[in-house]
Amino acid sequence: MLKGVLRPGHVQLRVLDLDAALIHYRDRLGLIETGRDDAGRVYLKGWTEVDAYSVILREADSAGADFMGFKVLDAATLDRLADDLAKWGCPVERIPAGDLPGTGERVRFVAPTGHVFELYATREQPGKWGVTARNPDAWPEGLRGMAAQRLDHCLFYGRDIDATIRLFTEVLGFWRSEQAVDGDVTIASFLSCSMKAHDVAFIRHDEDGRFHHASFHLPSWEAVLRAADLISIHDIPLDIGPTRHGLTHGETIYFFDPSGNRNEVFAGGNYTYPDHPPVVWTADEIGKAVFYHQREVNPRFMTVLT
Repeated sequence: MLKGVLRPGHVQLRVLDLDAALIHYRDRLGLIETGRDDAGRVYLKGWTEVDAYSVILREADSAGADFMGFKVLDAATLDRLADDLAKWGCPVERIPAGDLPGTGERVRFVAPTGHVFELYATREQPGKWGVTARNPDAWPEGLRGMAAQRLDHCLFYGRDIDATIRLFTEVLGFWRSEQAVDGDVTIASFLSCSMKAHDVAFIRHDEDGRFHHASFHLPSWEAVLRAADLISIHDIPLDIGPTRHGLTHGETIYFFDPSGNRNEVFAGGNYTYPDHPPVVWTADEIGKAVFYHQREVNPRFMTVLT
């Protein structure tokens, strides 16, 4: 049942060196810097995103993700979901408007896997970068690097993914687009609140609160190949790819920012609707599910987390 969650809105990443991170996210990945705040955080967005930002960088002593946020339909939806989360048993915190610039009140909650998520209803919308909302050109000149279009999804690792899946499906209205199973045990679940292949995903792991990657959308397989060239040109640490996923069938390449946070750039992929039954991959085919061409998972992909 749809509950009024629209899409991923932001992720706040911890980085060890803000200047090095900016070179990576702005100049290499191609996000647009849109602002900074008194706390030293930097705000960026993909060029097709209408909201003021989707990525927040914070310098810290350890890498990882502080929280991920989702935009909801309106203030009434935000209030209703805050009540529903509390009734379900989630610790809920209401963060006043303006704590993130240009953003209204946020509802913050902790999932059973230990990850922090947020909901919000309003954010300043300056529009797509470099093109107008009236009679727009196909794309703006002046894009840098990989020219990432938008924040697409994030993947998190934790123990009780079953409860977290119930939270997202029963309270927030997400549905399972794909999953990987070992017998009756769900080992990975890919959840959507839109037509996209997934908006957030979880993998079962023996430690809570771990972050696997933030993914950014590119328009085509050719753009993913160009990203691979840029990774080589600039000696960016490569995880794997370019290749294709079996899960979602998206075209992908994984690499690391200077702090060790994993990034993905992603094109294509399946579409989904709430009435679609989830696609299921079994444990004996997990290599093909994750990396369709290689048909095996490199150990680094499963074990390097922040």
